[in-house]
Amino acid sequence: MKQSLKKEGKYSYLEVGEGTPIVILHGLMGGLSNFDGVIDYFSQNGYKVVFPELPIYSSNILKTNVKAFAKFVKDFIDFKGYEKVILLGNSLGGHIGLYHTKINPDKMAGLILTGSSGLYESAMGDSYPRRGDYEFIKKKAQDVFYDPEVATKEIVDDVYATVNDRMKLIKTLTIAKSAIRHNMAKDLPTMHVPTCLIWGKNDTVTPPNVAEEFNDLLPKSDLYWIEKCGHAAMMEHPDEFNKIMHEWLKKSNI
Repeated sequence: MKQSLKKEGKYSYLEVGEGTPIVILHGLMGGLSNFDGVIDYFSQNGYKVVFPELPIYSSNILKTNVKAFAKFVKDFIDFKGYEKVILLGNSLGGHIGLYHTKINPDKMAGLILTGSSGLYESAMGDSYPRRGDYEFIKKKAQDVFYDPEVATKEIVDDVYATVNDRMKLIKTLTIAKSAIRHNMAKDLPTMHVPTCLIWGKNDTVTPPNVAEEFNDLLPKSDLYWIEKCGHAAMMEHPDEFNKIMHEWLKKSNI
């Protein structure tokens, strides 16, 4: 189902379905379409699914960091008047969800992380100077997935445009440094929100040992693997992802 965002105040977001809100937090170069399967399934299965567009490239450079984005999420939840939410975050979105959970545990019914940063990630890093090389960017985009065909031309074109926009590139590097600076290892043992970890067994950005470390450090976490799957499980195996997530929500009475 093709969805579009609505604008209200300073927020652009999607809101479909009824029930406990599942607030989706996208990654650095992620967008609405990455979560089509999640949105369609859960909005028809007893949940309100909400997708706020994070101000990753529209914020002042001084507010281009994990902490500021977590505050944005809290302000959005308050703006919408949600009492408790389930946060679902992929990659940087997971990291933002973790930081929000640390600061606002009273707002959290549950947390779902897939390919989350917060402990470790292998990004494009020093390779950015080759941003003008389309084939190089295409290979980097394909490496995010187990099946390179998931990296459609549209996805590759979006990444290419982002890393060739000077201000977006500066902000991308600023966010990458912020993610390293805001390592969550010391915070995780104090976070008692029920957490579901859904991880691609072949994730090369946040490898399987990262998921295992999250599971070891978080007091109330459950770890689920998806085989033949890279960094964005909800895109590569949407049906399996939804099944795992839904069964965990039911098991956890969320």
